[in-house]
Amino acid sequence: MTLPQPLPAEPGAPPIRVLVVDDHTIVRQGLVALLANSAGIQVVGEAGTAAAALESAGRLQPEVVLLDLSLPDLPGIAVLQRLAEVAPASRVLVLSMHDGEEYVRPAVAAGARGYLVKGSGLGDLVAAIGAVAAGQAFFSPAAAAKLLPGQGKLPAGDLDRLATLSPREKQVLELVALGLTSGEIGERLAISQKTVEAHRANLGAKLGLRDLPGLVRFAVRTGVVPLGD
Repeated sequence: MTLPQPLPAEPGAPPIRVLVVDDHTIVRQGLVALLANSAGIQVVGEAGTAAAALESAGRLQPEVVLLDLSLPDLPGIAVLQRLAEVAPASRVLVLSMHDGEEYVRPAVAAGARGYLVKGSGLGDLVAAIGAVAAGQAFFSPAAAAKLLPGQGKLPAGDLDRLATLSPREKQVLELVALGLTSGEIGERLAISQKTVEAHRANLGAKLGLRDLPGLVRFAVRTGVVPLGD
């Protein structure tokens, strides 16, 4: 699934404050060094355990928590849930070596705003941080594929719900799932932001989905957002 790059930061805009969480010291320090040299990003802290991550997140209130799910002292899903309590305004971007459905889907359900597989390039990482900080979703193709139901079978009713959408609503759904903001969707489709918001409200009502991860999963599994390059 091809994902959009976030819009460039406005001149003079404050950098995105990021907390890096990974239990492997060399990996964590490497991420910190790479991000420290990336324009528009400020690494405000690092942690190698869940306890340290929760303490740092609560104290620093970063805009983005870059989180490895494999921590020694607490399951990654539990960390996600507790982060929502100690730093409710922080958005979590998972960076993991695991891309199995048993990792991706629970992480999204627990509140992750993005999921990137280790081995991705620095450009993808920076783009993901920018997108998540802006309130968008960002999933690598491998992670997005795991949002599909097993064996590629659609849940009962998905095609019926998809059929209720107008062509314009399908366009808006695709762009929402790709991570574009309402303003960017309006520019892409040459309609007002107010009209985009109206379409998004209609999508929520027709599909019974009120959260962004739910819309992304629906769009991917029904083929509105194609997977692949």
